Order: sequence, then C-alpha cells, then structure tokens
Amino acid sequence: MTTTPSRDGSAAGPESRPFSTPPANLAEAAEVPGAPVGSGAWIVLPTYNEADNLGTIAAAILAAAPGATLLVVDDGSPDGTGALADELAAADQRIRVRHRPAKQGLGRAYLDGFGIALAGGARFIVQMDADWSHDPAALEGLLRPVRDGSADLVIGSRYTRGGGVVEWGLGRRLISRGGSVFARLVLGLTVHDLTGGFKAWRATTLAAIPFAGVHAGGYVFQIEMTFRASRSGARVAEVPITFRDRRVGQSKMSRRIVLEALVVVVQLRAEELLGRIRRTGRSTVELPAPAVLPAIADGVAELGPAPADAPAESGSPATVPVSSGPSNEPGHVGR
Repeated sequence: MTTTPSRDGSAAGPESRPFSTPPANLAEAAEVPGAPVGSGAWIVLPTYNEADNLGTIAAAILAAAPGATLLVVDDGSPDGTGALADELAAADQRIRVRHRPAKQGLGRAYLDGFGIALAGGARFIVQMDADWSHDPAALEGLLRPVRDGSADLVIGSRYTRGGGVVEWGLGRRLISRGGSVFARLVLGLTVHDLTGGFKAWRATTLAAIPFAGVHAGGYVFQIEMTFRASRSGARVAEVPITFRDRRVGQSKMSRRIVLEALVVVVQLRAEELLGRIRRTGRSTVELPAPAVLPAIADGVAELGPAPADAPAESGSPATVPVSSGPSNEPGHVGR
C-alpha cells in the first residue's frame, strides 16, 4: 500500500472546509471483532444500461463484502437496469435502489449516492463500476486501510507497484496514464492513479467535501474528488489493483469527456491560486500554463454537443431519505 501524506494548503474553493470537524452523527463506532467484510460500508454502484452486468456484479460484490449495503444508482436506463435492480432489492435486503429520471453524468450519480449513504449512517463508502472493470475480490483490501484508521481515502491504483491494466489498447492507456500525469503536475499531487474510480472513503472525510462545488462530470470527477480530499488534509493511500476492460456493453468514454477533464484540472488550480490572491491581498500571481485553458476550451467547443451516452453537467445532487419497497418513480430510493 502506498500512502500519500496529508498536505497543508488552501482549500480548493470558497466552500471547502477541513474534514477534521465532521457532523456529530457520523462519529465512527469501534470495530466489532469478527464482523463480516463490509460491515458499516455502503457500496455505491452507478448504472446506465448495465442490465447484462448488474445481476452478476451485485452477487459478486455481496459475496466479497457480505456485511455491506449495496446502493444501485440508476439513471433511467432504457435497457431495464432499474427494474432489474428493484428485483434484486426485493430478494436481498442489503440492496437499495436509487432511481434517477435521466442520465446526468457519472459524477452526479455518485454524489447523489454518496448523500444517500451518508444519510443512511454509512461509516465507510466505496465507489466502483458495474461493468466488472473493478474486481469485487479487491474490496477487502480496499477497505482495510480506512477500517484500521491508517487512511481516509483509499484508491485502487493501476499505477502503483503491483497494479496494472489488461485488455486495453495503446490509445486508452495513453489517455488514462497521461491524464493522471497531467493532473499530478498541474495540481501538485503525489497520487499515481488520479483517474481511477475504485475508491473507499471514510464517511467523515467524504462528508467534509462540499458537493455543491464539485465540477461533477465523468472522467474529471475522479481527479477532482481526490484533489479536494487531499487539500482538506485527508490521508490518501493507494493499493494495487488489476483493471480489466468491461466484459459486455460499450465504454462511455469520449474525446469530449477527456478534453473537459483537462479544462477542469486547470480551472481547479486557477481557482486555488486566485483564492490565495484574495486571502493574501497580492495583486499578481503566476498561473500555470496560461495558454492551456483557452486552447483546450476551444477544442471542446469544436466537438459540438456531447454524445448521448456522455455525462452532462447539471444541477447539484439532493440527499434523500432511504425508504423501503421498490418503485419506478423517478428519484425514489427503495429496497
């Protein structure tokens, strides 16, 4: 396991706050000896057109972490993923379903799910993909550092010693690795896998991040959440994983998503430096790569509208109470 020490520094935005003062209702209970893997954890699983994967991945997740609660967040999948999730929830009380009316982007789905898990009393929160890219067998190792108190955020890392990627072409490898390197340089982070989406959080750490200020797209969401956690003083660790391409279905990655990620990374750094100017009263500061942002923005504009399966930026997530019983009503959370 590779651990990134907490970093002193300014918060990433005016709404950021240190995670050292979490809400009282998220105080963590002592570990119970012999508790099953996943005890106290909620696993947030966003889905869109994952009917072919959901049944098997849900079973594998709960076999690997039998003490966890699995929250499926479905963005109105036209292939019936939401209905299948309801069937699974009716058969297993550990499964909950959040129905959202339409696809609004991976980041928004995660933030919505995080809010529900926090309201439900989660002590640890895991985020992972539903397409078998993230192996459920890695859950125990991913959760261990947050459970034993040695880390506040754990990233399943492809790019730390022992990690890797299989079944990817050269182009996809360059995009992923290059995105992590670019973000590390611009944001001044030491995490190796900034674009990875297999993570375990301590609830107090996640609760301290102001969701309303997150630029919650797809690819960039992973980078930004790690950035905000690090700037809040969180201890970030990486554990090696092997990432595999999805078993069935189509990847939701697009060129527009990648370019938007580059824009937001530069924007995050610029916002941080401008915040320092306001606090110190200095009139000038050297911003990184001043010509990068408009150039990338022009590239995004030239691409035109996002494809139908690409995440779109839209309103901030709402935290809703968890209720029992399946429902097809948009926005409903049920068992």
